[in-house]
Formats: sequence, C-alpha cells, structure tokens
Amino acid sequence: MARAALNWSLAKLAEESGVHRNTISNFETGKYGGSDQAIAAIRAALEAAGVEFIPENGGGAGVRLRKG
Repeated sequence: MARAALNWSLAKLAEESGVHRNTISNFETGKYGGSDQAIAAIRAALEAAGVEFIPENGGGAGVRLRKG
C-alpha cells in the first residue's frame, strides 16, 4: 500500500531503498518474508518519501502520506 500511495514502481522503490526489485516483489506477494535489513531499508525509503506507518490500534495497521 505504501508504494501504491506514492505511485512508485518496483524499480523506483528498489533504487530508493537499495533493495533488489525481485526481493521487493517477493516480499509484496508473500513469497519471501524479507530480511530485517531489507525491510528496514524499504521502510526508511518510504518514510523519507512521506509515508507514515500507522500501528494497529483496533482498526488494523495501515499507511498514509504525511500532510504538507
């Protein structure tokens, strides 16, 4: 959802995070759980682009874009 909110392609997220696009694709489709390092790099790239990760608070975890 975060990548879609930014309208980023797999290639763009791979470039911004330094994580191979196949790894990202496999993570997104559930084929691979992802290493802690890869997930941290992906999250950091998405957060730098304005994504906020919302913790589960009874309604479920999610993402949104920062305002401004």
